[in-house]
Amino acid sequence: MQYYSCFLLRCLWLSIFLLFNINRIPAVKLPPNVTVPAIFGFGDSIIDPGNNNNINTIIKCNFPPYGQDFMGGTPTGRFSNGRIPTDFLAEMLAIKERVGAYLDPSITPQDLLTGVSFASGGAGYDPLTSTLASVVSLPQQLEYLREYKARIREMVGEERTEYIMKNSLFIVVAGSDDIANTYFVIPSRRIMFDVDAYASFIANSASSFVQELYEVGARRIGVFGAPPIGCVPSQRTLAGGFFRNCAENYNNVAQVFNSKLAMKLDSLSNNGLYDANVIYIDIYTPLLDLIQHPLNYGLEEVRRGCCGTGIIEVSVLCNQFDPVCSDDTKYLFWDSYHPTQTGYQLLTTMLLDKYINLLF
Repeated sequence: MQYYSCFLLRCLWLSIFLLFNINRIPAVKLPPNVTVPAIFGFGDSIIDPGNNNNINTIIKCNFPPYGQDFMGGTPTGRFSNGRIPTDFLAEMLAIKERVGAYLDPSITPQDLLTGVSFASGGAGYDPLTSTLASVVSLPQQLEYLREYKARIREMVGEERTEYIMKNSLFIVVAGSDDIANTYFVIPSRRIMFDVDAYASFIANSASSFVQELYEVGARRIGVFGAPPIGCVPSQRTLAGGFFRNCAENYNNVAQVFNSKLAMKLDSLSNNGLYDANVIYIDIYTPLLDLIQHPLNYGLEEVRRGCCGTGIIEVSVLCNQFDPVCSDDTKYLFWDSYHPTQTGYQLLTTMLLDKYINLLF
């Protein structure tokens, strides 16, 4: 009887341990004498944790089934079923478990000091992209960063503010919406620019944005390239033909843009931004590998999202009236455009392993 009681007690403690640690992500080992006090996000829906909740736009997801696996099933405005890349990065860098939205009225002083995201779903380097979606443009996101800096200066003083700016990680994710929702949707853009010219146009915009981040005080800046956007479920449906193959014309624009972006960022590092780490982050290659070799990563479905039919639903089209897949951990995509929490965790882990010694 005593043995049986001890066995039950051990099982109870094991259950409690698993309950509180099942979703914990181990922290990465930083280089010696490196600290990362905060993380900041800029760009589009990939790292928007809910800024669009607080603006007048249709590009929202603060309703079920979004967020069904996030901290008790709360739809926060993250374009996924759970956590997004900035959340995983923050935990892996031992900063905090999730990165909040700057425009969230409930944001706390501690949230501000350890980093927030200014990103807005639907934003892009092309000014027209943000205008069409009625979202927070990248120039406005920079203005919010300047406002943020003034706010924390009032809280902790000039010296601590500069320390946070200099030592924190700044992540920029944009370009996908420029390609998928502007270049291939708005005829005037294709009349005005051929592929090479448009890729140069948005790469130049990205370079200018990074320079302005530097002027505000950022010194550790990671800039994501574009993914194989033609292989996300919605673009397969819209441009992949009867068999929903990857839309290679979309992927081609992404690759041309990525090549130009990488060169622009390298030029910045070698011409003026000497005391900064400005790193191009290749998301195209690892995401394509997940799509082409899903079983290597424990995935089963990469052509459809988990929400609804999985071939077109995104944002308001993925809502409480849509059924969801029975096991989203086997799906790379949550809706027809954005990865699942599982997909994001796989990608974030792969990228941080590759780039951590370049970023810090």
